[in-house]
Amino acid sequence: MFAVAAHRSLRFRPLRLALAVAAGVLLLPYVITPIYLVGHPVSTLMLWRWVTGARVERIWVPLQAIAPTLQRAVLVAEDARFCSHSGIDLQEIREAIDDAEESGRLRGGSTITQQVAKNLFLWQGRSYLRKALELPLALWVDLVLPKRRILEIYLNIAEWGPAGEFGAEAGARRAFGRPASELGPREAALMAAALPNPVRRSAGLPGLGMRRLGGIYLARARAAGALDACLRR
Repeated sequence: MFAVAAHRSLRFRPLRLALAVAAGVLLLPYVITPIYLVGHPVSTLMLWRWVTGARVERIWVPLQAIAPTLQRAVLVAEDARFCSHSGIDLQEIREAIDDAEESGRLRGGSTITQQVAKNLFLWQGRSYLRKALELPLALWVDLVLPKRRILEIYLNIAEWGPAGEFGAEAGARRAFGRPASELGPREAALMAAALPNPVRRSAGLPGLGMRRLGGIYLARARAAGALDACLRR
């Protein structure tokens, strides 16, 4: 009987080990997140490009060195309720589901906090598994990190160019030949308009659609009122 029990224990040991490793991998982002109160985090995409030998250009700058015009343009373009939600915008999710029911296509409903969670810890592309991991992680990121820090990280790790440019500073220098601190309202709006697909969209050489979208973001940023109040706390 003892031999049978020992045999069973040995048989299930690899499974227990695999489960322990999986649990450790899942919990690791939650352990690492408080460390990102300081420092210069990098995204998983940046790491992948480094590993594969692809070009990466990122110049970390603090939030105060990024033009307020760009901060506001990104907020109205990516996450208008950034200051009021807790990492997940339930209203935006409901609207995305309603749109999917009407059009048959699911549009993105991710907050800036969700994008930070994805970019720091998960992988690119769409999948239900990644989204299931992203949602609770976004709540944790919002709980642990101040809003200013979340936006600062996002603006420094977002992909902003077709040749490995990451962050607002590298993106602004590529598009307009000047630092992110010197961007005017129109340039900032075009930078925000390029975010969903910086490989195909150029803030420096915008097409008609980009200019139209930039105009919408410019108008929204001017009418946004206290959109960025949480960043001044």
